[in-house]
Amino acid sequence: MIAVNELTTEVLVVGGGTGGTSAAIQAARRGVKTILVSEFSWLGGMLTTAGVCAPDGNELAAWQTGLWGAFLRELQQRQPRGLDNGWVSLFTYHPRIGAQIFTDWVQALPNLKWIAGQTPLAVLKAGDCVTGVQFADVVIHAKVTLDATELGDVLELAEIPYRWGWELRSRFGEPSAPVADNDLTQRYPVQAPTWVVILKDFDTDTAPEISPPPEYKPEQFFGAWEGYGVESFLSYGRLPGGLFMLNWPQSGNDYGEGVGRLVESDASRQQFLQEACWHSQGFACFIQSQLGRRYGLADDMFPEASIGGGAYALHPYYRESRRLVGMVTLREQDILPIAGGQVAPLPVDESGDFTGIAVGNYANDHHYPGFTFPLAPKSIRWGGRWTGTPFTIPYGCLVPVSINGLLVCDKNISVSHIANGSTRLQPVVMNLGQAAGMAAALSVELGCQPRELAVRRIQEALLGDAIAPAAVIPIFNQSLDDPDWRYWQRYYLDHPDEYPSSGMVEEQGEMREMGKMGEQGEQGEMGKMGENFPNHQSLITNRQSYTLICFTGIFQRRADQDYMITLSEPENLMGQIWMLITVQPDVNQQLQHYPDQQQLQGWGRFNPAGNWLLVNCLQ
Repeated sequence: MIAVNELTTEVLVVGGGTGGTSAAIQAARRGVKTILVSEFSWLGGMLTTAGVCAPDGNELAAWQTGLWGAFLRELQQRQPRGLDNGWVSLFTYHPRIGAQIFTDWVQALPNLKWIAGQTPLAVLKAGDCVTGVQFADVVIHAKVTLDATELGDVLELAEIPYRWGWELRSRFGEPSAPVADNDLTQRYPVQAPTWVVILKDFDTDTAPEISPPPEYKPEQFFGAWEGYGVESFLSYGRLPGGLFMLNWPQSGNDYGEGVGRLVESDASRQQFLQEACWHSQGFACFIQSQLGRRYGLADDMFPEASIGGGAYALHPYYRESRRLVGMVTLREQDILPIAGGQVAPLPVDESGDFTGIAVGNYANDHHYPGFTFPLAPKSIRWGGRWTGTPFTIPYGCLVPVSINGLLVCDKNISVSHIANGSTRLQPVVMNLGQAAGMAAALSVELGCQPRELAVRRIQEALLGDAIAPAAVIPIFNQSLDDPDWRYWQRYYLDHPDEYPSSGMVEEQGEMREMGKMGEQGEQGEMGKMGENFPNHQSLITNRQSYTLICFTGIFQRRADQDYMITLSEPENLMGQIWMLITVQPDVNQQLQHYPDQQQLQGWGRFNPAGNWLLVNCLQ
């Protein structure tokens, strides 16, 4: 196929998903000439085009850094009713708002060119170096190319070694990996995707009838909300404005029949995609048939498309991709808590240097319809709510073993099938996309290959970014607005062997004074935090954009990190019992030591969907 024109750039990002959009924004903000090529007219991938507008993971204030934290704060500013609407996530929003944020960020960068409606057809190479990509209408030459496609299509086109499917326990020694192939591994080589659909509460039985798809089988949805109840089922992904996002695993719209077709051919992929969308149509039809015409398809949620659009996402929420064979492979044991601790081990190289570039924390979550697959536990309670053991992704997971000129930055990183259940989530993919974009820009600046970069350069650039500084070390009790935040990040970069198993820094004595001095010492280089980063506050701390309610009640401690309150104020909630949760490190510390059965007063936000009171501060 002959392209109509050719372009040359410094960094080329192929794919406008969560990782790719983040990578392109970061590379361009660093100052290098960047081109972003997307399949769809929206950017953001899982967070927007796939409709997963209730992102999982990185909820705590300490993890709200980098572009992920900036995205949350921008959402809060643009969505008047707030983000705490459902119970699967503390952040739910209209997907159009998310897509507009990414568009605005991209269009604000004059050195970032965005080309929509294109997918890669061929990869250009010179020896062992990727030099560009051919699309239907253009050939783009680049110094560094990033594969940010949803399914690792550039890896396939460039014939770069990748993995697809399971690894047995003998391969990486992972505790949850199967010893031998079985019915599960044969039926589902990768996790099942979900085609998100959004319903609307019409208040009366006036919703248009949802037509059944071809070969509709309502029995496959029997028991969808068993054990939850209808209200809890609908409130799972509740959005503002009477909307409900359906990304439901229990007899719901996960779809994995013949999922291997996604990487067999274009025709087989399209066949799978049509079936997956029909499956979600069937689920929506079933819900309406059971709950009545009060519930119907939401209007104009997504742009129109050949498959999907309207109430249906533009493509499935892919949980797994082709996965690079990289310089480092992240395994299950790299994301599990260390013995007696609540953090995963820090990745270090042969010299003992810390190599992480992105923080994630979600539980290891796998989806195989009809199967229960037990995994080694990594969930913990923090701030009164279940969360996950924090871990870090090494830079080597983004770099091919022997190919130059290429990085990966979505679900296609070098990770095992088992560990992918934690690394695939939206916030961590956004974090690693930012790191990949920074690495690509640094490679251009320094005139070197991505594999030749010192990881410390990437880490320092992320910590010191003038717009969206990003943490690389997980520290529970250090938020971005803490004056010692950057000092402690650097301290553990220099001393990874001293990283505490609790993930908590002891801010006292001589080390705290050193932290203050270190932060003061870098003021000349970076400027004051409040001046350089005027919008850096954690989401829940930003009172200007978050409606808070004063509450009073009797505090009850049911167990460690498990709190309730019987309210006396506000008056309309008097006598009601609510769960107490927080994302703030200082509030978490106060709740851990607050006396049982004593009066508690503070400010927070009530969420009826989760029956929790999200506490911002205590009096």
